[in-house]
Amino acid sequence: MEIERKFIFDGGIHIEDLPCEKICQGYISLDPEVRLRKKGERFYRTEKSKGDMVREEREKEISKEEYDLQISDAKGILIEKTRYYKEYGKHTVEIDIFLGALYGLKICEVEFSTEEEAKSFIPPDWFGAEVTNDSRFKNKNLALKGQIPILED
Repeated sequence: MEIERKFIFDGGIHIEDLPCEKICQGYISLDPEVRLRKKGERFYRTEKSKGDMVREEREKEISKEEYDLQISDAKGILIEKTRYYKEYGKHTVEIDIFLGALYGLKICEVEFSTEEEAKSFIPPDWFGAEVTNDSRFKNKNLALKGQIPILED
């Protein structure tokens, strides 16, 4: 089970010295959602259910060869990003700085143990607008569209 909230990252903190890693991912199926991801030197296949804040998620590590063989079937663009990790209270905030076609997009996500914990979370000042329930900001849709959605005020 994955329980997370997603926000635009306003950039109000310095991230350059935070731990980070490069991620490249593609979606070989959109319904059901199946993602292949290279994270550092490890490779994963993840299946996710429909949903926004709460979704079923099954992930398994795969070989580089399996990743290389299947990634060419990805729909849309491959998503490239650098993920930074920032401790905030008892949570780890994942700050994704997108590269390539999605250059300029900055998203932060926080995962939770329970729905109650997620609903009671008060985001810090350096979080921007919440996009948890905005399907345009789901990574699979970013890959399919290949462009940054415009936030409406």
